[in-house]
Amino acid sequence: MVTAAPAKTEYEAVIGLETHVQLKTNTKIFCNCATTFGGTPNTQVCPVCMGMPGVLPVLNQKVLEYAVKAGLALNCEIAPYSKFDRKQYFYPDLPKDYQISQYDLPIAQHGWLEIELVNKETGEARRKRIGITRLHMEEDAGKLVHGGSDRLAGSTYSLVDFNRTGVPLAEIVSEPDMRSGQEAAEYAQELRRILRYLGVSDGNMQEGSLRCDVNISVRPVGQKEFGTKVEIKNMNSFNAIQRAIEYEIERQIEAIAAGERIIQETRLWEENSQRTVSMRSKEGSSDYRYFPEPDLGPIEVSPEQLAAWKAELPELPYQKRQRYESELGLSAYDARVLTDDRAMAEYFEATVAAGAPAKPAANWLMGDISAYLNSNSNVSITSLPLKPSELAELTNLIESGTISNKIAKDILPELLEKGGSPKALIEAKGLIQISDTSVIETAIAEVLAAHPKELEQYRNGKTKMLGFFVGQVMKKTGGRADPKLTNQLLAQKLNE
Repeated sequence: MVTAAPAKTEYEAVIGLETHVQLKTNTKIFCNCATTFGGTPNTQVCPVCMGMPGVLPVLNQKVLEYAVKAGLALNCEIAPYSKFDRKQYFYPDLPKDYQISQYDLPIAQHGWLEIELVNKETGEARRKRIGITRLHMEEDAGKLVHGGSDRLAGSTYSLVDFNRTGVPLAEIVSEPDMRSGQEAAEYAQELRRILRYLGVSDGNMQEGSLRCDVNISVRPVGQKEFGTKVEIKNMNSFNAIQRAIEYEIERQIEAIAAGERIIQETRLWEENSQRTVSMRSKEGSSDYRYFPEPDLGPIEVSPEQLAAWKAELPELPYQKRQRYESELGLSAYDARVLTDDRAMAEYFEATVAAGAPAKPAANWLMGDISAYLNSNSNVSITSLPLKPSELAELTNLIESGTISNKIAKDILPELLEKGGSPKALIEAKGLIQISDTSVIETAIAEVLAAHPKELEQYRNGKTKMLGFFVGQVMKKTGGRADPKLTNQLLAQKLNE
């Protein structure tokens, strides 16, 4: 008897992420070596981070501060007492043959963050809370660079760069609350937004400042027990996270349908082939032989210190999104785009504070200004010559009818390059919008007289010619005629 393959809808994925975040400190976690990215290999090292005999680590106070702030922003319980542990394993780029990490008493645990999945067409958002199991501090390992070429092995030698050894990390472990690649990608993006808002990490995936490992299993819909967990590594973008998860869900369902057993293992994501491949069997916590780090004392965070760090937290992305929607009337999509970057959100808020209506200010920022920034990588929103007060002035000139939207777009490139008062610029260029009815009627009469053929076509039922006449009037007035008034007057004249 042949059993039919199970449909994908009969299964659901269970997904959790382990995210390693490089904390944005000037020096390493246990020594004074620099953490600068891209330095000459093996020049940012010392006896402490190289694990030489007789040296003692000393915790960087800024690492603790950043870890606690990240924990607070993720709604975690901050441990009044925690400690470091030794995690034993061997890699060629781990000079001590163990990693100083945290095991049973992490600095933060039992938190959550909220993700939003926004429909671009409707602007509506579906929200979901993802649990945070724990956040703990640890040191990074070094970096292996493989070279040479071999037909079978792929490389003939490896070089070790220890510059990254001892760089401070926060490992953030989620609950297995995600059910799709889209949810997991959005979780990772929201996590990065929060960390960037705090200023505790730059979150640059291309530099390894944020690295995500995905734990994924599938189970029949309705089953409470988890399936066998597989870990996926080597994803360097949020799109890769989503694609890797979608591939792995399908792979596991097809394997189950074929009667194969899913094994607990670590797999790599191959970007070129768009698939996961087996790397090694997955270690358990017992394989690491944790024990308390004897060279570092316990960590105690006083209530006073905790309160002081909590008071320094900024308004976070999800809080801004909710405020923009409830107080400023923006859609969920607009709020999400504007709050993706803290500097952009602050520019927007400064523009509104200077008197600009929220929606027009949002449109300029998300449209023309973002396009300019994307095509000019040497300019950021914080260095933009056009200041928030000047953008507010521009939007108000449009709202008051002093200039048309077209005139604003015409002068915007100069404002983006040089800044300055939009009002002064339009006065100097003679671009103030014409709202005088008699002037516009004169222009209309001249246009109709110059185009009798097109006028006859309109009056014979080809009403689309109205757009042609509007364009001709705008051309005749140098684009300065009030578009709304021009349309009204033209319609009256043409229908006489």
